[in-house]
Amino acid sequence: MAKLKITQIKSEIDYDITQKRTIKALGLKKINHTVIKDDTPAIRGMIRKVKHLLKVEEIKDGE
Repeated sequence: MAKLKITQIKSEIDYDITQKRTIKALGLKKINHTVIKDDTPAIRGMIRKVKHLLKVEEIKDGE
């Protein structure tokens, strides 16, 4: 299964509470914090909701 490298590039201050909770649910804590998650439809939906705050890179198996 492919993985996603998700990095927060912008602050969630002044955004809706649901977007703040989505950032927290992804495991991100502050700007430039990076997490690696499995590529699932649920994670993709969360990313789509806050895509303006994130940088997402795909990591192929074996990298």
